Amino acid sequence: MKVTQQLHDLGQSLWLDNITRGLLTSGTLGRYISELSVTGLTSNPTIFDLAIGNADFYDAAIRQKALAGKSGEALFFEMALEDLTQAADLLRPAHDATGGVDGWVSLEVSPLLADDTAGTIQAAVQLHAQAQRPNLFIKIPGTPAGIAAIEEAIFAGVAVNVTLLFSREHYLAAAEAYLRGIERRIAAGLDPAVGSVASIFVSRWDVAIKDKVPPELRNRLGIAVAKRIYKAYRELLASKRWQTLAGAGARPQRLLWASTGTKDPAAPDTLYIDALAAPDTVNTMPEKTLLAFAGHGEMKGSLPADGGDAETVLAGFSRAGVDIEALAATLQREGALSFAKSWNELLDRITSKSATLTQGQPRGGGTP
Repeated sequence: MKVTQQLHDLGQSLWLDNITRGLLTSGTLGRYISELSVTGLTSNPTIFDLAIGNADFYDAAIRQKALAGKSGEALFFEMALEDLTQAADLLRPAHDATGGVDGWVSLEVSPLLADDTAGTIQAAVQLHAQAQRPNLFIKIPGTPAGIAAIEEAIFAGVAVNVTLLFSREHYLAAAEAYLRGIERRIAAGLDPAVGSVASIFVSRWDVAIKDKVPPELRNRLGIAVAKRIYKAYRELLASKRWQTLAGAGARPQRLLWASTGTKDPAAPDTLYIDALAAPDTVNTMPEKTLLAFAGHGEMKGSLPADGGDAETVLAGFSRAGVDIEALAATLQREGALSFAKSWNELLDRITSKSATLTQGQPRGGGTP
């Protein structure tokens, strides 16, 4: 049995952290679904920026939409939704077969809204309506402004992928927002089955401290933090509060391991896949990491529900001078700034391509 199938059978979903028009038109995504047990995918501004910049798959669409008067965010979201709705349709069988647990794709609200609660809510509702797919998550960052927006989006029936979570405290804030949104839906007589995942960024921990700790601690912080969070997740699922909501028909907000590509060339390329196998979770992998895991990854057992050695390892980092709480805040802030930078670069690229591809042609409703 393939190792990807073994991981799937354990109860962890394998999602692809990538989307390009080429993946769709070549049939590659369909092959990953049928051969490598891929049951979902995620996207972000950097992924789209690279896809648009490194190939000509999007040129015709950009040209057509620009000639029709579209520009900026409106052009991008229309184009991104063309890809993501097609991917959602490919994954719809998995979504239906699992009762909505799996088979999801994700689209991010503008990262420029990271500190704008009202703007995030409005964008989430609008994008959800525009997609018209039951298996499309709207990604909202777990920043303080984002947490407030998550509760309102869930209450409005918008499925949410909470992104940019780093610590146990970040995760618990996102889980609390989800629970409140579901409880409000139940109180209002609405269907509580609204999907959500909480995305924990793993490898960025190790990148941040790689030159600041002894060699024996290298590439161990992200996994230790993940174990700590997994313990909190299992405790929440066992709580009376959650059991009451589950009894009313609510779906669990599943834990998702994100940023799981190995950044240290000296470390195994499947480090964060081998180490983070666990039931009732998701691991979203860069394409290179997915193929590496399929080729030579190993099942090394499941994460312990009690967190295993997490606290012992984290204590070692504290002794080495790493302030976990402060670093989590820094990583979230830097992550939000990085996504905003990628977003601006993406829009600049679209603007530049639009100008080049429509040079000398009249705009405003024309077609190529």
